[in-house]
Amino acid sequence: MSINKIIENLRKEYSAEILLEENAHCNPFVQFEKWMNEAIEAELFDPNAMTLSTATKEGKPSCRIVLLKGFDENGFTFFTNYNSRKGMQLIENPFASLNFFWHDLEKQIRIEGVVEKISEKLSDEYFSIRPRESQIGALASDQSSKIASREELENNVKQLKIEYDDKTIPRPKHWGGFIVKPNYFEFWQGRPSRLHDRLIYEKDNSGIWKIERLSP
Repeated sequence: MSINKIIENLRKEYSAEILLEENAHCNPFVQFEKWMNEAIEAELFDPNAMTLSTATKEGKPSCRIVLLKGFDENGFTFFTNYNSRKGMQLIENPFASLNFFWHDLEKQIRIEGVVEKISEKLSDEYFSIRPRESQIGALASDQSSKIASREELENNVKQLKIEYDDKTIPRPKHWGGFIVKPNYFEFWQGRPSRLHDRLIYEKDNSGIWKIERLSP
């Protein structure tokens, strides 16, 4: 059987839970925290892994997996090299979409919003608690740029380890955090026969989050 035929016939029924309006919290951040806690308690692999979608100023999209490193009602924070492909896209076109998919829980969360750099102070604080190897990595890698070989990268790491032996490693100015400030949430719960539950949150004219249901 061809691989395309195998893919065509892949099926999975979702039936773990339901998501009804009366059971959803009126605040999407609280609802997010509830589902994130469930993912952590289920001991899922990297429950904070999320797809980050960005676009150039011309609208050409790209996506990748990054790790959520904090959230509150101001937004969702992650860290990266500002000179990387995603960093440059976010600077020139400060809008993004996040997607969390927890297969074992049959849950998905989509978040859309505007993006800002966080303060240098907050970036410094987070960088200071990163493992030393990760700090060296941030200095050694010119993220998203082409390099001649793996050996070149490993040599950069070796040289930096010697340079910063017994020294505090400073945060590179090109490395830091972004915060996605949401204006849209969608909570998706898998249901049988592809009749999934989809609840969205958007703010009304008074700034209150309003819950509505989407057809699956």
